[in-house]
Amino acid sequence: MELYRLTIHDAHELLKKKEISSRELTESVLDRIEAVEDRIGAYITVTKDQALAHADVADESIKNGDCMPLTGIPLSIKDIICTKGIPTTCASKILEGFVPTYDGTVVQKLKAAHAVIVGKTNLDEFGMGSSTENSATKKTRNPWDVARIPGGSSGGSAAAAAADMCIGSLGTDTGGSIRQPASHCGVVGLKPTYGRVSRFGLVAFASSLDQIGPIAKDVTDAALLLNVISGHDPSDSTSVPRGVPDYTKVLVSGLKGVTVGIPTGYDKEGIDPDVADAIQKAVKVIEGLGATCREVILPHAEYSVAVYYLIAPAEASSNLARYDGVKYGFRDKSSEDLLQMYRSTRSTGLGTEVQRRIILGTYALSAGYYDAYYGKASQVRTLIMEDYKKAFEACDVLLTPVAPTPAFRLGEKEEPLAMYLSDIFTISANLAGIPGISVPCGFSREGLPVGLQILANHFNEEKLLKVAYNFEQATDHHTQRPKL
Repeated sequence: MELYRLTIHDAHELLKKKEISSRELTESVLDRIEAVEDRIGAYITVTKDQALAHADVADESIKNGDCMPLTGIPLSIKDIICTKGIPTTCASKILEGFVPTYDGTVVQKLKAAHAVIVGKTNLDEFGMGSSTENSATKKTRNPWDVARIPGGSSGGSAAAAAADMCIGSLGTDTGGSIRQPASHCGVVGLKPTYGRVSRFGLVAFASSLDQIGPIAKDVTDAALLLNVISGHDPSDSTSVPRGVPDYTKVLVSGLKGVTVGIPTGYDKEGIDPDVADAIQKAVKVIEGLGATCREVILPHAEYSVAVYYLIAPAEASSNLARYDGVKYGFRDKSSEDLLQMYRSTRSTGLGTEVQRRIILGTYALSAGYYDAYYGKASQVRTLIMEDYKKAFEACDVLLTPVAPTPAFRLGEKEEPLAMYLSDIFTISANLAGIPGISVPCGFSREGLPVGLQILANHFNEEKLLKVAYNFEQATDHHTQRPKL
C-alpha cells in the first residue's frame, strides 16, 4: 500500500486500528516529496527531522489510546503562516532569514491535535498572484501537466495535496487563493467565513479579505481540518466569538429541500467551453440529487475585480510598509543614507507584482484620490454584500465556476490584467466575507481538472459542505490523481 495516497479519514482509521504507524505514514510522505519535488516545486522548506520526531510523539499518543482525527497525519502549511523555529518567507527575498518565535493560532491548533507538519509550501510572494509564478524562490508546477501553473497564491499547497506530497494542507484565500489552485489541481479547497478561523500569525496581505482554510483530497478531509482550525481567538480582533459545529455531522446523503442559485451578472464571454460544460453537468447532477435550481441575479458582480484591485492593494500598501530593512529581514547594505536604504531595500527585496500592488494601493489612498478610488470601491463593496444577502434569502447555496479556464501554461499570462481576470468568480466572496468551496467537477479535453464553486451565507459552512459532499459522492472526479 502506498500510504502517501491515503486521505486523512482513511489514514485515521488505519492509525486508530494500529495497522500503520504515524512514522510509517510520515516516512511515506517524505519519500514521496523526495521523489517528485524536483518536478513540482511545491515546498520552500521540508522539515524532515521535526516531522519524524512529531510522528513518534503521535505514535506514543495512539499507543496510549488517544487518537484524534488529525493525530499522526502529515500536513503542509503555506509559507505565509508563522511557524516557531521554522523560516517563514512569504516567498519573498525581503523576509530573508526571518524565523518566527511563535506559532500562528492555526499551527498551535494542529500541534494540539498531534498533527505532523512536514513542511512549508510555495506561494505567490505575500499571496499576491494567481499562478505561483511570483515566488522569489521557485515556480511551482501543476502535477496534472508540469508545463502549466497550479494556480495561486496557494499553489504549493494545492500541488502538494494533488501530488500526494502531504495528506492535507492549509492555504490562505484573499481573492480566491485557496479555491482557484484547488480547482486547477483537482483537489478540494475551502475558504471559511471571514472571522471563522483566526488570522493570528498569518502575515497580512489585505486584512479585511485574508482567511486561512483547508486544502484536502476530499470534502470529508476539508471538514475534519476545518473542525480543528475554527473557533474564536482573543489574539485576533476580527475572530468571531461563536461556537463551532462538528462539520462532519452534515456529511449525509440527500439534497431534498435544498435550493441552489445559479448567478447571473458575470461576463460569460471569457469562460472556456470545457469549463462551461463541466459546470452544466454538475448542476444536472445536483438537481438529480433532489435540489431545486433557480437563477439569481448578482447585479454588481461585474464590478468585483475593479473593487478588489483597489481595496486589496490599498491594504497591502499599509501592511507591507513594515518591510523597510530596519526591523528584520533583508536589508540592502550598500546604501550610504537612510532614504536610499529604504528605496534600494524595497526595490531589491520585493518582487515586481508586490511593488505594482503597493504603488496602486498607495495611489488609491493618497490625498485627492482617496474618495474617487478607495472610498468609491468601499461603497460598491457594500452593494456586492447586499447582492449576496438578497440571493441567500431565496437560496441555500450558489453555484459558479471557480475559474473561467483550466490551468494555463507557465508564462502564458504576463499581462497583469489578464491574470487578475482569472479570479473573477472567486473575488466577490472575499469582498462579502462569505464562505466558499471548490470541489472537482470534471476535466477539460486536455485532461486538466475543473472545479465547481459552492458559496453560502456567513457561517453557513455546513450548507456548502453538505452540497459539496453529496456532489462528490455522486461522481468520481475527486478519486482521480495525476500520474507523475
